[in-house]
Amino acid sequence: MGKHGIRGKHLVWDWNGTLLDDIGAVIGATNAAFAELGLEQITLERYRELYTVPVPKFYERLMGRLPTDDEWTLMDGTFHRHYWQRADACGLTEGAAELLAARRAAGATQSLLSLAPHEELIPLVRRHGIAEHFVRMDGRVGSSTDGKSGHMVRHLAALEVPAERVVVIGDAADDAVAARHVGARAVLYTGGSHSRRSLERVGVPVVDSLAEAVAVAEELV
Repeated sequence: MGKHGIRGKHLVWDWNGTLLDDIGAVIGATNAAFAELGLEQITLERYRELYTVPVPKFYERLMGRLPTDDEWTLMDGTFHRHYWQRADACGLTEGAAELLAARRAAGATQSLLSLAPHEELIPLVRRHGIAEHFVRMDGRVGSSTDGKSGHMVRHLAALEVPAERVVVIGDAADDAVAARHVGARAVLYTGGSHSRRSLERVGVPVVDSLAEAVAVAEELV
């Protein structure tokens, strides 16, 4: 056991936009969904400035009103169809595989918690060759558009790890909200769905690389 294992801190990693460098696929799929409704295309910068969960709220910021149930069903379906066509071509974020392997080698524990559908998430993580670095992997079960907070409660309960030993690493304000909900800490990474400016409003450390995220997480707990 390395010193990290003895100190017993646990990292909960987010997947999309954090370990998986998929923001390009997300923008492409979002624009495909917008095209179906005749909405104008969105740039990466505008996406990062406006993105929020639950996702219908994000669409409201773009459309000036909440989408109707029919519009939401159409956009959500279109988004996921286009996203999964592109997801296979996405690689891991720079340094991700090495960081995960190094933490595991040091005896530290880490898990994966994602709002991506569980049955699609797990094969994808396995294909990237990093599944063995996690003590648990949870994707979304069911069609909820809710954020991560309830999901985080169940994840930590299944792990039987106390929240005060946990640091969540993600790319969205919602990751920090979920961490706060359970009493854990969070570090947010700027390479995914949010701009640095929108992340800094959340009040937790904000970093520009995953290596920096792990270093900051080590200091937090």
